[in-house]
Amino acid sequence: MFRALVVEKDAAGTTLASVQDVAEARLPAGDVTVAVEYSTLNYKDGLCMGSGGGMVRVWPHVPGIDFAGTVEASDDPRFAPGDRVVLTGWRVGESWWGGYAQKARVKADWLVPLPAGLTTRQAMAVGTAGFTAMLALMALESHGLTPDQGEVLVTGAAGGVGSIAVAMLAANGYQTAAVTGRPETEGYLRDLGATRIVPRADLAETVKKPLESEIWAGAIDNVGGPMLARLLGQMKSDASVAAIGLAGGADLPAKVTPFILRGVNLLGINSVTVPYAKRVTAWQRIAAELPMAKLEAMIQPATLADLPALGAAILQGQVQGRVVVDVNA
Repeated sequence: MFRALVVEKDAAGTTLASVQDVAEARLPAGDVTVAVEYSTLNYKDGLCMGSGGGMVRVWPHVPGIDFAGTVEASDDPRFAPGDRVVLTGWRVGESWWGGYAQKARVKADWLVPLPAGLTTRQAMAVGTAGFTAMLALMALESHGLTPDQGEVLVTGAAGGVGSIAVAMLAANGYQTAAVTGRPETEGYLRDLGATRIVPRADLAETVKKPLESEIWAGAIDNVGGPMLARLLGQMKSDASVAAIGLAGGADLPAKVTPFILRGVNLLGINSVTVPYAKRVTAWQRIAAELPMAKLEAMIQPATLADLPALGAAILQGQVQGRVVVDVNA
């Protein structure tokens, strides 16, 4: 038996999440069984624990799209008992039982060895959020971004992806402008390395002119919707925006003008099905480049029992930084 946060749906369609004892025989079929040590909280996790159950289709369900721990048993030669591993993506926690449990069983192809110098707790302080932020930075750099080109904008900067994006950009020598609608987060963002704070209201207006003054050398956008449309018109010539979220809506009420008159690039970042080699590269860069003291400052500790309330909070934009879940606490 092991403890897990189990989400169930009753005949009326109401969902309820609770910590339960679960028999190991109920784990899904897979190549590798992992003794989970830490997980984390993402927007998708909030959806899966919420009233509609998010992307969950089969009940009961164990959410948690990320986890890190130690291999307990393996049928794949790439992993042996005692190996430290990390998992993000692959719809684990959505269509497959996830990391809000003391044990998980998954396909070996979904796992990545924990990089040297990174603990399982630190890996979950990073999680999908930090992994996505690194993929965004890698995409911007592959399209020519360098620190000498000017300011890089991060929207939704006080959230999980935004916090790590600000810290990693600063660590790599970039001038970083952080967008936030919460004035109380300004000190937090400056401590992470933001060189300018941009009030959300400054970008909240819908597009009035297809092109505005050229301001940003690059951008990592967590918001989407009208804010993404607005900042496209403020990008410098040949600059790129890495789009990773839709907290402000899935529609993009934008003009094509920035693309055809300034050569602006809109780069979509998919963190779910990233090939193995690229995953390893991203995690190695995170271990080498992310300042661990700044990562520690982002952490909000939690237990399995805390997750239903935290899931509701993240859906309301009320979670700052990174929640790290000790599944054994």
